[in-house]
Amino acid sequence: MTYLTFRACTLASLLTLAAAAATPGVPGGPSAPSTSALPGYVAAALADPARPPEQAARDADRRPGEVLAFAGVKPGDRVADFMSGGAYFTRLFARIVGATGRVYAFVPEEQLKNCAPEETAGTRALRTEAHYANVSVLTAPVAHFRAPEALDLVWTSLDFHDLYDSFMGPADVPEVTRSLFNALKPGGVLVVIDHVARAGSQTRDTETLHRIEPQVIVRTVEAAGFVLEAQSELLRNPSDNHELPVFDPTIRGRTDQVILKFRKPVRTVRNPI
Repeated sequence: MTYLTFRACTLASLLTLAAAAATPGVPGGPSAPSTSALPGYVAAALADPARPPEQAARDADRRPGEVLAFAGVKPGDRVADFMSGGAYFTRLFARIVGATGRVYAFVPEEQLKNCAPEETAGTRALRTEAHYANVSVLTAPVAHFRAPEALDLVWTSLDFHDLYDSFMGPADVPEVTRSLFNALKPGGVLVVIDHVARAGSQTRDTETLHRIEPQVIVRTVEAAGFVLEAQSELLRNPSDNHELPVFDPTIRGRTDQVILKFRKPVRTVRNPI
């Protein structure tokens, strides 16, 4: 592995651990109102004393309660945390879905091969934590993601841009998004959160600035068959000019982020003959 690959991989992990902020909105896309009151099961997950203190300390910036309420996750759901890293959201999902639900924390083989072990240690540790008995840790090549059962929600936070980077292959991104589509039940939801890049940059800055243009996400995910249902401005930061790496100390933890909610159609509409 080259130094460049290791550095990109390490920075991706640091970003997952950093506090988030922002979404500039996708031109022409629907928007969602901010959540004023959290469901009780979301609030209870946030208050879970088993959460690592260093993760709970980031809640003020990451606003996980409101973001998870926007996603619509609920008790009994089957959820995949795609590229789960330190398991910040995996732990919250586990408490929300409860004993009747299931969480699948997915770590791609490419990440295990090319990244430092501590970057996925949070996820791997869940295998031995009885408090999270409803979590299964899965690994496979990133484009071959699948779960043992049909899912209600697939979630990926601050990782979609990594699919275009050298340490991930780069991945066959259309194939990855098709695997996410196939893993969901009809009517299931995909939520993508990522750092925003400058308009017109497409995927140019994924490896250097760790940013991606939202329209690339929308176009790629919709090509797999999803429908963009809503976007949230919960983490908006208009003061981010999208020119700095997201780990730069002047912007880290306060980057502009896009939050997109896609749905797998209940049925496929065929063109009439």
